[in-house]
Amino acid sequence: MQVNGKELAVEITGEGPVVLLVHGLGGTSNFYQPQVEALAERFTVVRPDTEGSGRSAVAGTLSIEGFANDLAALVEGLDAGPARVVGHSMGTITVRSLAARRPELVSHLALLGAVPAPLPEAGQQGQHDRAAKVRAEGMAAVADAVMTNATAEATRRDHPATAACVRELVLRQDPEGYARSCEALAGAGDPGPVDPALPLLLLTGAEDGVGVPAVSRSLADAHGSAVLEIFGDCGHWTALERPHEVTEHLLKFF
Repeated sequence: MQVNGKELAVEITGEGPVVLLVHGLGGTSNFYQPQVEALAERFTVVRPDTEGSGRSAVAGTLSIEGFANDLAALVEGLDAGPARVVGHSMGTITVRSLAARRPELVSHLALLGAVPAPLPEAGQQGQHDRAAKVRAEGMAAVADAVMTNATAEATRRDHPATAACVRELVLRQDPEGYARSCEALAGAGDPGPVDPALPLLLLTGAEDGVGVPAVSRSLADAHGSAVLEIFGDCGHWTALERPHEVTEHLLKFF
């Protein structure tokens, strides 16, 4: 689909009010596959691969603002606003930016594994180092570490297919697109507080070492009336590690 003059892979399923699902770093639209069938019974589910990720080629320098502008153009192009919007990981910063910049396009906001914006200095350097590594050695150089560090021990032990899916999502990324996405995350600014009038749902894992639960708690406290749920035995890949619970929370929230 043409969005802001670039070709983005976008999957659209179901009928009804629009739910926009935005993946994070290393993810694709398939991150949300466990939620699609149930959501599509009531909603039109829109899942883009952001520029440089999955099946969407990278054309230029990437940034959170650019991702948010593409989402705004996608929603407007589908005449789909205001939409119920979900973001994961880096996507939580993107959708927060969308809601802050274009509030008329967002009716509900759900954040899975929210990460801080800006990242702490060590986190920024870590993203630059990862970008350099995949440029030099390819995605195989980081896939195992991402799978191990960002999923819960219980997931790897009891649901190895889920851990394998995370690894495959990362392995299938274009190294340059992934590297530029890492740099976009490193350069992310603070999108500001979530409007207290905007319904906010925060879901994260107790073992999430990427978007630590304290980040979601802080966002919930600042908002004042957010719904916050922290899943035990769950890491950072929330929608895959706790698929049924995430689906139930989204349906109830929407």
